[in-house]
Amino acid sequence: MVGMKGDCAGAAGVLAAFGVMVRARPTLNLHAVLCLAENAVGPKATRPDDIHKLYSGRTVEINNTDAEGRLVLSDGVVYAHRDLKADTIVDMATLTGAQAVATGKYHAAIVSNTSRLEALCTVAGLRSGDLVHPLPYTPELHFSEFSSSVADMTNSVADRNNAQPSCAGLFILAHLGFDFPGSWLHIDMAAPAGVGDRATGYGVALLPVLFGHHTNSALLRALAPAPAVHV
Repeated sequence: MVGMKGDCAGAAGVLAAFGVMVRARPTLNLHAVLCLAENAVGPKATRPDDIHKLYSGRTVEINNTDAEGRLVLSDGVVYAHRDLKADTIVDMATLTGAQAVATGKYHAAIVSNTSRLEALCTVAGLRSGDLVHPLPYTPELHFSEFSSSVADMTNSVADRNNAQPSCAGLFILAHLGFDFPGSWLHIDMAAPAGVGDRATGYGVALLPVLFGHHTNSALLRALAPAPAVHV
């Protein structure tokens, strides 16, 4: 459990970025959903082999109790779409240790169901200094890693050597549905979230720059990549 204080970096980055956007007077409906989990031992703790029914209605067999963040993230994105009527959804989290292997210490890994949002985020990363690098988006090849004989899916991959950070993102999208008609972007920033024992504040600049065109801030509008996707 040592070091878990850094696991809040995704939610902390979203909250701080939301504060920046509010001060920049956004021109659209903007919501921040903080998906928080307490990964601790106790009588109500999730156990291996438990089966949970998530907000999407899909059932998940727990085969890794350390893969808890994706459970609350999945509920969060479904809540954003179903209850808040969001049609552009970005989730950001310190989701996998494998992200550092895939894209290193300085670039977050991103997965998106639209090449346009992926490209805009890549440019926003370069302009904000919160660097990102795209991962493969191939549900037809990777989602089978979550196959379960007793539930709709497991919560962790069968093969950790098969594009694990991409798979983790697909787990979240699966609850929105692979036929989700909107734009979805997943940002796994496990490694760039910290240096040693200190946080970097990753994401606080990235998200406002990504959606800067939808603000009244001259600075963010100047930094934002090309007119952003419809939100």
